[in-house]
Amino acid sequence: MVPREQIEEGTSVDFKERMPLDSIGGLDGGAGPPGPQPLFVLMHVSQPGNVGGAARAIKTMGFNSLALVAPRWEDVRQRSEAIAFASGAQDVLRDARQASTLSEAAGDCGVLVALSSRVRDFGPPLRDPSWLPELAAQAAAQGRRVGFVFGSERYGLDNETVYRCDALLSLPAWSGYASLNLAQAVQIVAWEWRKALGGFRLPPGPPAEEPATVLEIEGLLDHTKRALEALGFLDPASPKRLMPRLARLLARTSLTRPELHILRGICESGLNRLRNRGPDAE
Repeated sequence: MVPREQIEEGTSVDFKERMPLDSIGGLDGGAGPPGPQPLFVLMHVSQPGNVGGAARAIKTMGFNSLALVAPRWEDVRQRSEAIAFASGAQDVLRDARQASTLSEAAGDCGVLVALSSRVRDFGPPLRDPSWLPELAAQAAAQGRRVGFVFGSERYGLDNETVYRCDALLSLPAWSGYASLNLAQAVQIVAWEWRKALGGFRLPPGPPAEEPATVLEIEGLLDHTKRALEALGFLDPASPKRLMPRLARLLARTSLTRPELHILRGICESGLNRLRNRGPDAE
């Protein structure tokens, strides 16, 4: 990895404004390595909706550092489409760096990763998302900030920008149409980086229901047998293998007590309906 205290030879980078490098790890119980906030850089973005969508994408993964290099619209962060697509991530949109060059936007990064589906015959090593956990561990150990650099919607990244990066990350997609929407690509990378850091815990699910006991299932089978006989579906004189097959079916379902009570309620409802009709009803 090449330190980026100086991105261009002979050009020192002086930052008047720097976003805080919040120390983060695998939040909510993640086990990944901690490290500074990654920076998501959008080069020459032309659609305000993609800027807002990118802000929302990174915030959902617990990140907040967005940078815009020479966007088509100088006021892109204030445009209604960007604000609408940010949808709850207006703070990320508002605080995004905006610069005229990659050096100004990402000069405090220690590693730059270019995003492109187009493979060059020369340039940094080609990687896929499976490499990101290794990068996360290295960057955390060395205290380096990682910047992910995305190209414009129409042209992607130019070769000069790719050559200045330490790696070329490609998101494998169908070869017949491998062009991802910009905000979608940001979401995938943010998700993969969050996984590399350990991920988030799922919220607590519903409590497990008590399983039905063997005795309770036998009671259900008896109840079912009486209902089927009353309906004329089961001939007591020639039951064949109907009840053993039903027993096998119930064994495969791993019935819970509430589910068993529903089935017994159906049987009882059917029996009551038959009783109320009387013996002479058609």
